[in-house]
Amino acid sequence: MKISTKGRYSLRMLLDLATNQSDNYVALKDIAARQGISKKYLEQIVPMLNKSGLLKTNRGYQGGYMLTKSAADYTVGEILRVTEGSLAPVSCLDFEPNECPRADRCMTLSVWEGLYKTVTQYLDSITLQDIIDSNKALRADEYCI
Repeated sequence: MKISTKGRYSLRMLLDLATNQSDNYVALKDIAARQGISKKYLEQIVPMLNKSGLLKTNRGYQGGYMLTKSAADYTVGEILRVTEGSLAPVSCLDFEPNECPRADRCMTLSVWEGLYKTVTQYLDSITLQDIIDSNKALRADEYCI
């Protein structure tokens, strides 16, 4: 499985908002500048995040973007499912129940199910706040006099 730039940049954008929004909307140009991502590319990601309810938008003077909930309430898995679609390693796991005609005799199905379960549990266990906190801890270790 490979996460696309759309998924990686969405995660970076939401992390940027979590660390920079305070009580105000954040301009897309500011996010783009801080993250080193083109504003045009972020403009393609925003509708997806907005439609899924992960992002609030405000147009006009002092407009911009804001998270709809706290950073502790966003999981990496949730964000990647919005941007990437399914996280299933094989297409037969995209549907419940599994509609593959070979499912009842597939020798490798349990391997793919195990991988899917492991990836999903892992990504759903990490929140934006966890990432922010672990990054703060790393930076605290770098302090020197």
